[in-house]
Amino acid sequence: MNGSTAQARVIVDELVRSGVTDAVLCPGSRNAPPAFALARADELGLLRLHVRIDERTAGFLALGLATASGRPVPVVVTSGTAVANLHPAMLEASHAGVPLLALTADRPPELVGTGASQTIAQSGIFGAAVRWSGSLAVPAGGTGAAGVSEAEVRRWRSGVARALAAATGGGSGPPGPVQLDLPYAEPLVPDPDGDDPQPDGAGLLGPWIPAGRPGGAAWTVVPRPARALPPLPLDPAARTLVIGGSGGPRADPALLGGAPLAAEPSSPWWPHALRAAPWLLDRPELRPSQVVVLGRPTLHRAVAQLLADPDVAVYADPGPDGASWTDVPGTVRAVGALPALDPPDAFAYAWSAADRAAAKALDAALDGDLAAGAPGLRLARDLVAAQPDGAQLVLGSSNPVRDVALAAAPRDGLVVRSNRGVAGIDGTVSTAIGAALAHDGPTTLLLGDLTLLHDTTGLVVGRSEPVPDLTVVVLDDDGGGIFHLLEQGGPEHATAFERVFGTPTGADLIGLARALGWVAVDWSGDRAELAARAGAGRRLVRVAATRSGLRDAHAALAVAVGEAMA
Repeated sequence: MNGSTAQARVIVDELVRSGVTDAVLCPGSRNAPPAFALARADELGLLRLHVRIDERTAGFLALGLATASGRPVPVVVTSGTAVANLHPAMLEASHAGVPLLALTADRPPELVGTGASQTIAQSGIFGAAVRWSGSLAVPAGGTGAAGVSEAEVRRWRSGVARALAAATGGGSGPPGPVQLDLPYAEPLVPDPDGDDPQPDGAGLLGPWIPAGRPGGAAWTVVPRPARALPPLPLDPAARTLVIGGSGGPRADPALLGGAPLAAEPSSPWWPHALRAAPWLLDRPELRPSQVVVLGRPTLHRAVAQLLADPDVAVYADPGPDGASWTDVPGTVRAVGALPALDPPDAFAYAWSAADRAAAKALDAALDGDLAAGAPGLRLARDLVAAQPDGAQLVLGSSNPVRDVALAAAPRDGLVVRSNRGVAGIDGTVSTAIGAALAHDGPTTLLLGDLTLLHDTTGLVVGRSEPVPDLTVVVLDDDGGGIFHLLEQGGPEHATAFERVFGTPTGADLIGLARALGWVAVDWSGDRAELAARAGAGRRLVRVAATRSGLRDAHAALAVAVGEAMA
């Protein structure tokens, strides 16, 4: 067995021993050794392999798998620009704390800078985006047991263990992405004369692989350090508002003691949140004297304005995984764990009563004339309510995640995810497919037409690949609806708006999806069509809409809520 094949099998063997259950691969020449090893592991039922033709898509597929499973997921690519195309997913994983492992095949070091084809300086290419970056030595070229030394095998297994430890938070920081660069010299394929005999107690991949720990144990067991924060030094009896963002501590509603909670859909606290809280944050009669931030909120400008108020005491609980606390305006007074709260009954009741009145006004508006101007809000409300218990909902960035935050009723029995690390629209379809493949139940993805088009290759699932139960609901308003709600959507910018911000494409989303093997239909108006379905495979439901009245409709909704408060 040549050195490249031996090293690749050892790496895959060690990944399996360490609990890796899924791996993503893109085809290439330089990464042929791990490609053969992964295919062998998949054949033996040791892990599940997912093959994709586009590295950017592959990175986000791995991100979705890792997010939903909580386990590290390797994505294996060839050298050159293939590595660079992983960068968006690595950035999202870095800011979201997702254990992603980039295994990047490389040319031998002596070829870098010589003009060799498909060769760049790729070791360390992701810079500060990764928790750890390392490189293995070019494996020796000998064959059989005599061609690979025990010292080499130890270093290979140890390198994998170090990468996985850093990815899962076993190092000095929170979980996140890592890079292990793998330079290979030819030959890159297994020897034509077959494998050497399998020695007793060797690896899991057989026939021959240098031995690991007995019983299939990982080479180096690295515990994930526990991080216990002291309770926040706040006044539990003060007028306290709790704000939940992505990540943060595990939800324990008993700690709230009746304190109002405004949580984003991707927060673990969202099922316990007040429905209309985002519409009430600027109400002077509901102003808190202190705020506790759980995780990382990113959606609402009203939250940012509240946290910047010098008259409001701000505290942060980033959770136990070592993540840094969020403090954009620089107002956080202390970092620690959320203690049990006991706010004044009158304050808690005022928020609860306001929430009921605002939610009633919101529903009345969405069921009335304003629905046509804000189709995304009504769709978000109805779609969340339509999901069966045990389903998973993935939300695209831009308007879909905000529409759910503004219009849907928080609920139990539904896992909600969204790429809020960097909050880009990159790879949303691929993230949802990965999350669906790792979730025990059906999944729905809600996104806009531009976000879908941005990840068109994410719709491509090969004939031999695992297929998720995924319903994609796309609000097709032919362009970027979110920009209507920002400053550039004002009437004074109307001349330039449609071309440089609206960006209509006229794309046939139904035809596109069908061409790539999806069952695709236009929405009939039946809520049941929006629900995730077990055993349904890949479905796409297009919801046709317009965006010209979006700005006015949102303003009218704010007025309707304000009148309900009065």
